[in-house]
Amino acid sequence: MLLVETVRKTGLDQAIMITGHLCALLRGGLVSPSPREVFLQLVHGVADGNFDELPDLYGEVTDVRHPMAAQESEPLTSRRALQEHFTVPPEARESLPKRRVVEVVVHETADPEVIVAEFAYEFTLPDDSTAKVPCVFVMRVRDGQIIESRDYIDPIRTYTARGDLDRLIASLRKDVSSRP
Repeated sequence: MLLVETVRKTGLDQAIMITGHLCALLRGGLVSPSPREVFLQLVHGVADGNFDELPDLYGEVTDVRHPMAAQESEPLTSRRALQEHFTVPPEARESLPKRRVVEVVVHETADPEVIVAEFAYEFTLPDDSTAKVPCVFVMRVRDGQIIESRDYIDPIRTYTARGDLDRLIASLRKDVSSRP
């Protein structure tokens, strides 16, 4: 009955993660979260706006890249860089559109540290319609922390879903004008 209630309140992915941790505790030990569990904590944390907690999911030294970013971006190579990346002023948090994680498929690989995760962020727009932003993350998780990640996120759909298309266009113009 407790499991059914947990699924109802948190969703299946979260319930699986919670159940795994409870089983580990009952066996008498603490087990580092699996790559799948860390991935789910990350994407649900982003969707829920828990930005302050997200840097703790990463190793002190890491390599996070966004190959599809609208503008070239430097790799995020430390937890401190990720804290800056995830910093959202409180007043800006209020205006962020609601989103949820949907269509999650996690592929495990021959390397137990590496997963390939397909999913989408589904944004709720001001008119109550929805917009999906497809994503693929390739992550290496060691001892429960992300040490490497390639986050492929559709930038045009992201900016559109957030109502920031003008900002995307301005950044692209700036990027083009700064080239030799």
